[in-house]
Amino acid sequence: MVSITSAVSVSVLISLTVYTIYRRLTKFSVKHIRGPDPSFWKGNMHTFSYQSNVGDLDFEYVKEYGLVWRMSAPLGQDVLAVADPKALQHIYQRSGYNYPKSIESDVITRIFLGDSIMNAHTDHSHARHRKAMSPAFSASQLRSFLPQFRNGAAKLCRLWKEQILDEKPEGEVIPVNKWLARMTLDVIGETAFHFEFGALDNSGNEVSKAYDNLFADSQLHPRLWMTFFRASWKWLPRPLLNFVGYIPTREYKRFRKSKKVVDKVSTILVDAAIEEAKVVEVEKSNKDVMSVLVRANMSENPSFQLSKNEMMSQMATLTLAGHDTTASVLAWSLWELAKHPKYQNHLREEVKQKREEIARRDDEGDDFEMEDLESMPFLQALLKEVLRLHPIVYHLGRFAAKDDIIPLSEPLVTATGENIEEIPIAKGQEFLISVCAYNRIKGIWGEDANEFNPQRFINGEVENTIKLGVYGNLMTFSAGTRGCIGWRFSLIEMQTVLVALVQNFEFSLPPTETEILRMPAGLMAPMVKNRLKEGVLMPLTVRALSA
Repeated sequence: MVSITSAVSVSVLISLTVYTIYRRLTKFSVKHIRGPDPSFWKGNMHTFSYQSNVGDLDFEYVKEYGLVWRMSAPLGQDVLAVADPKALQHIYQRSGYNYPKSIESDVITRIFLGDSIMNAHTDHSHARHRKAMSPAFSASQLRSFLPQFRNGAAKLCRLWKEQILDEKPEGEVIPVNKWLARMTLDVIGETAFHFEFGALDNSGNEVSKAYDNLFADSQLHPRLWMTFFRASWKWLPRPLLNFVGYIPTREYKRFRKSKKVVDKVSTILVDAAIEEAKVVEVEKSNKDVMSVLVRANMSENPSFQLSKNEMMSQMATLTLAGHDTTASVLAWSLWELAKHPKYQNHLREEVKQKREEIARRDDEGDDFEMEDLESMPFLQALLKEVLRLHPIVYHLGRFAAKDDIIPLSEPLVTATGENIEEIPIAKGQEFLISVCAYNRIKGIWGEDANEFNPQRFINGEVENTIKLGVYGNLMTFSAGTRGCIGWRFSLIEMQTVLVALVQNFEFSLPPTETEILRMPAGLMAPMVKNRLKEGVLMPLTVRALSA
């Protein structure tokens, strides 16, 4: 009996193997898609992790092979790199749930974010998370956060003037990214959890320290054996992958350390929000994101409710995504303004004129409201251009949940010289979504797509024939059903902070030559060439302006 069972098992395994090989070698093969030559054992995906600047290889490959090219993971696994707008529209908008996150992306985000919306696989699971969180990100809710955004920006300005620039009229070199990260952490604490992290007052704050250089410490320059290990995850049982985070390497030790700190704080905050929701009337309760989420969750049908563990994971996601990525975009914004004084002066003049307009109004408000921020065209254009050139999440991993056909916006030349307008792909096919390459396509953004030019969003030079992304036709906040739920929150905060900073300070490059690199550390991290050991760093000369 045992021998019969074994024979059947072997036969099934052989049949599946033959069928898989057949599919790969027939119409479902992507071997005809051109790309850089790989090593069978090592592949060439590993090279992306060792670029001096994020996107340099992507831009080179687009120029040579087109908007879709073939990469190789270890052991000959083909990965399609995609920047084509029609293909991205299909993957993210028309067939969003048929292209879940890659196993590698899923496992890594789960290690430091837990069971959050970032790791909701199925349609039902993602819809459940999204429905519970949506009330916390409504237009009226976001509008209520504006005072906290203004207070955070005002406090940062005051501390820079009092602690650093008081007796230095010529200015001082400041690691602006460090200060911005502490400020955005304080803001996310107040707006999302009705909690004071106190990061601006105390640079040694435990949550701030847990997140400082998190991605540079854990994701920058992964060792080759780790690339092999991660490539094997697709063949491992899913329950086994839950233990990956306990491997005693630098990557996973760093993840565990930060998650331990955040989980401790999360437990306190979620418990407090749940208890408040039980006893306090809605009109008198806190209006922070977590409180709104808890109340919305409690009113849901039990089949749609989030567990306490899932709500704790949302806290970790909001804290990381709500402060680190926002601070990074602000740092890149100040860097571009420092490099382009004419744009800095243009923005400062626009802010000044709007401030004078506010002063002439009859109402009691004397500070920027949402309508004021949204009515400054150059401010909007500037942020779009920074988000275009500096996408903090520059690559996204996806795989096909079923056989499909990927449409293309322009013909692609294959290895045999054939022009194709679509690519048949098999279930399980992996994709690397090149956000950085899409954001620089000349056919969309103009011939100067590699240059910083906010005017393109004012002069109507952007070609929007294919609608993509949730903001400005950019892929920076992802797109479709899985687009970033907090993108408006981040955008309003960035607008508020930039207005305050350019009104109070002048930014310029450091007096000594300092080359800033876009380092591939999971997120695009600014680091100083020849000073990589100092971690994520954006030093700029900051000079206080007279009132």
